[in-house]
Amino acid sequence: MADQFDLVVVGGGPGGYASAFYGASAGLNVALIEKDTLGGTCLNRGCIPAKAFLETAAARRHVQHARDFGISATLGETDFAIAQARKQKIVDGLVKGLTGLVKSKKVTYFLGVGTLNDDKSVTVTAGDGTVTQLNGKNVVLAAGSIPRVIPGFEPTGPVMTSDEVLMLDYIPARIAVIGGGAIGCEFASTFADLGAEVTILEGLPKILPGLDADLANVVVRSFGKKKINIKTGVAVTGHKPTGSGSTVVSFGDGETLEVDAVIVSVGRRPFPDQLGLAKTKVAVSDRGFVEVDEYCRTSVANVFAVGDLINTPQLAHVAYAEAILVVKQVLGETAIPVDYDRVPWAIYCSPEVAWSGPSEEAAKAAGYDVVVAKHQFRANSRAMIIGETDGLVKIIAKKNPDGSAGQVLGVHMVGPWVTEQLSGGYLAVNWEATVEEIAHFIQPHPSLSELFGETVMSLTGRSINA
Repeated sequence: MADQFDLVVVGGGPGGYASAFYGASAGLNVALIEKDTLGGTCLNRGCIPAKAFLETAAARRHVQHARDFGISATLGETDFAIAQARKQKIVDGLVKGLTGLVKSKKVTYFLGVGTLNDDKSVTVTAGDGTVTQLNGKNVVLAAGSIPRVIPGFEPTGPVMTSDEVLMLDYIPARIAVIGGGAIGCEFASTFADLGAEVTILEGLPKILPGLDADLANVVVRSFGKKKINIKTGVAVTGHKPTGSGSTVVSFGDGETLEVDAVIVSVGRRPFPDQLGLAKTKVAVSDRGFVEVDEYCRTSVANVFAVGDLINTPQLAHVAYAEAILVVKQVLGETAIPVDYDRVPWAIYCSPEVAWSGPSEEAAKAAGYDVVVAKHQFRANSRAMIIGETDGLVKIIAKKNPDGSAGQVLGVHMVGPWVTEQLSGGYLAVNWEATVEEIAHFIQPHPSLSELFGETVMSLTGRSINA
């Protein structure tokens, strides 16, 4: 007899472990299958390691500018092996924490590859070849994603994807980052702050495509101060190793660039490859995404899919929300679909970027008549105190019939620690709050977050500091 569960989850990344833990906390009998290490890409090869390196870069910046605060400090060599060890200690600690939750929540854990069968049972094949059959009333597919690669730029030698970069124990002197999206900009920012010579090669007309133009312009100017060379509208055509560890990248109209490392950062693709879906009735798109409806239901009853496996924003916190959505359905509770147009976004380069809701361009394209306000961090006392004044807060609101600002549609921020400040703006957008309602609330002073309050207040037609 196969083991019986209320919920069988295939994949131990954010979408998978959130499904398992949230379901177990509600009393479900849950099985969780992971082929590698709990935490998935986000914890082991993505969000967490990348942010640990960004913090190392921030520490180096602080030393560089210590004299501005009256502290004499000499910037020595960066021992990136120590940074790598520190990163790994953080990751290992978080993996240990997840392992503890598996036990405390009484989730049955299987280490192996989970394959869905046509009868909705799941076969688990362990590394030693041992096979276990699981039956679940409900199945969640959460197999995640892997980095996309470019033909001719498969990861080997100086060519890396995010997987290989995050295992480095040294800082390459010259780096080409292929792709100017969120991940590419985070890597570019990290290594430029660590002293590397960085060039971004982006095929589109600008980096961070889709980002509100006012925010993207701040990032471009700040990257210029870091001496990051940004080349947009260029196609990368190939590379030729020199034989001495470096390689010469060809791009654009016959241009070349010799670098010590190439970071391929052109997005991630879903990874349904080992789920065995071809022998089931679960529909998969031409791009490899498992097809689901707004409730994350696949084409097979009681089989769900969440996270990077489906065509929704590839964000860990979105996977968490999808996991909760699924489990609530399993429990027979009221389930509210995720509003993907209003999820919080965060890019952790320096300066940071965070937003919720449409950009000014997108709001207008959607047919809204809008009122816009934006204020710079250079006028914010806390930003001056910490010495980070690049950036702004921008708010897009519906225009009322009388011309005044009404419902807040989008909140967009770029600057110091904006990823930690977005929550108020996110709530405003998702509660469909009006400018008048938000302006009533008090922001602490001095704080970075009061710039959000000042920007909202200015939309009422009155202001104090703005």
